[in-house]
Amino acid sequence: MVQAIVQSVRRLALKIASYGIMHLVVAILVAFAITRDWRLALAVGVVEPLFQTVAYSIHDRVWHRIERRKTLSLPEETVEAVGARLDLMDPKEQTRSHGHHGHSHALPRSLGRVALKTVTYGVMHFTVAVSVAFALTRDIRIALTIGTLEPFVQTGFFAIHDRIWSRIEANRARRQAPAAPDSQAA
Repeated sequence: MVQAIVQSVRRLALKIASYGIMHLVVAILVAFAITRDWRLALAVGVVEPLFQTVAYSIHDRVWHRIERRKTLSLPEETVEAVGARLDLMDPKEQTRSHGHHGHSHALPRSLGRVALKTVTYGVMHFTVAVSVAFALTRDIRIALTIGTLEPFVQTGFFAIHDRIWSRIEANRARRQAPAAPDSQAA
């Protein structure tokens, strides 16, 4: 059980870290393109992704709850989420519970939900980006420019990042699925 917890925490940490690194690089490049000042670009590029990574984690959790709300009560959702995160649910139960290939906080399947999740991410990102850029530059024009352009670029990268992690989690669930019947038969 301890090993399952460690592996689950490791996967979650890798997802958040990969998002943070991607965000850092894009934020620095966008800020530099706008300001032409490496010092300011590095300041925005380092500070803003830290705040965005926290906001992304919260956004991801909220969307997981929204997606699950239709099928589970709060206690059922809590037990399911903890069990899946700790790999205590077998792949068949995850598939039954989630209606797809295993546990995932990835983009939902319907185009409407994909669009809504992406739009909410963009609004959240805009708000954080403008706030951080203004706090660092004290120039509302630069803050609004960074806050408009940087989240737009990041939203595209967010969709790509989320899709990659969805495929990683689905592949992991597929690899585990054949092992489940063998381990139950033994």
